Amino acid sequence: MTYHNPVLLFESVDGLNIDPNGIYVDVTFGGGGHSKEILKRLGVNGKLYAFDQDQDALQNAIDDDRFVLINENFRYIKRFLRFHGVKKVHGILADLGVSSHQFDEADRGFSTRFDADLDMRMNKEDELSAYEVINKYEEEELSSVLFQYGELRNSRALAREIVKVRSEKEIKTSFELKEVLKKYLPKSKEHKILAQIFQAIRIEVNQEIEVLKEFLMQTPELLIEGGRLSVISYHSLEDRLVKRFIQNGLFEGEPEKDFYGNVNVPLKKAGKLIVPSLKEIKENNRSRSAKLRVAIKN
Repeated sequence: MTYHNPVLLFESVDGLNIDPNGIYVDVTFGGGGHSKEILKRLGVNGKLYAFDQDQDALQNAIDDDRFVLINENFRYIKRFLRFHGVKKVHGILADLGVSSHQFDEADRGFSTRFDADLDMRMNKEDELSAYEVINKYEEEELSSVLFQYGELRNSRALAREIVKVRSEKEIKTSFELKEVLKKYLPKSKEHKILAQIFQAIRIEVNQEIEVLKEFLMQTPELLIEGGRLSVISYHSLEDRLVKRFIQNGLFEGEPEKDFYGNVNVPLKKAGKLIVPSLKEIKENNRSRSAKLRVAIKN
C-alpha cells in the first residue's frame, strides 16, 4: 500500500534531539516514515508509541519490540499512553497532513480528482461524513465552515448554491458537488478553489482544529523537562494555533504575568520556522505548504 514520502523527514526527527534510551510518540503514523526514522535513532532500550485512527494504517505496523501502534485519534494521547503505563515522554512528533494514501484511495472521497461518495472520514467509524456536512448543515453553518477552514471569501454564495440545489436533490458524490459549484470555478483557478472547498469540509468532518487544540494542551504535561515537540502543519489556521501555543501556552489572549512581570509558559521555541527545500518541493509537491515548528518543554 503506497503512503506518501514523509515531509521534512530528517528536519522533524532532528527536532526531537533523540536520546537513544528515550520514549517517543509519533501521533500521525500513516505510512510509518517518521516512525522508522525515529526507530533508527533509538537504542535497544528506547521506545516508540505511534497513533493512527485510520484502520488502513495498521497494515504498515512495524515489527519491532520497541514499537507500539495505537489505533486511536491522537486527541486521546494522554489517556492511551497511561493505558500503556507511560506518564512522561522525551519527544512528540505530529505531521498534520492527510496522507497521500487517503488522497489516492478514490472511495475515501478526499480527492477532487475522483468521483466518490462524499465521505472524507479519517476514521471510518465516525458518524459525521462530508455527506452530512453538505446535505444537512444550515446555510449559515456551511458558510462558516467554508470561510474559516477554506479561507473562501465567497463562502456565503457557495453555501447558498449548495442549499438551493440540495432542496431539490441530495448531493451525494464529489463530482456532483463540483457540478453544483461549477459557476464559481473559473477554469484558471478551478483546481485551487476546489482544493480549498474539499479542505474545509475535511477539516470539519474530522474536527481537525478541535483535535489539534486538545492534543497541544496535553503535550506540556506529557513531556519531560527539556523534552521536544516537533509539529508539521500545512494550513495557516493550524500553523497559527501551533505558533501561539508555543509562544503563550494559549490559543487566544495573552498569558498571565507574575508579580515581576515574567510570563510562565510551558514551552519555548527551538530554532526558527523550517520549510521544505526547493529540492523537496520538486520531488514531493505535497510538501509545498509544510511548516515545521519545534518547541522545548521548560
